[in-house]
Amino acid sequence: MDEEKGFIIRDRRGGGSESVEKTDDTAAQTHAAQPAEPAPKQPVPPINFLSFVYSLGTSALMCLGEPAGEGAAGQAPNLAQAQEIIDILTMLESKTKGNLTAEEDTLLQEMLYALRIKFVERAKAHKS
Repeated sequence: MDEEKGFIIRDRRGGGSESVEKTDDTAAQTHAAQPAEPAPKQPVPPINFLSFVYSLGTSALMCLGEPAGEGAAGQAPNLAQAQEIIDILTMLESKTKGNLTAEEDTLLQEMLYALRIKFVERAKAHKS
């Protein structure tokens, strides 16, 4: 009856799916006391209108089933969520008219054009 049962600790901080089996509280405390490995530092892009539009556009592309990075697999399209992001960008276009630099305006126009074309393609494929 006094059978000792182990427990499993899953550390999800590092993004890995490693499981470590422990059998007593001392081992768990030792594991928790170890400092976590620092995440590799990646350059953070500046937060401005261009990066905001680019971020929204990338999110919309992911919702349309496009892969998000090298070697990544695309996900199933979520047309409703993609349409919502396109609508947000369209609202930004109308609310910022005349207040954008040429570079910002060009990015917004090109992003909206590309997203609308891809949305129509996905919507037609989804109906078929």
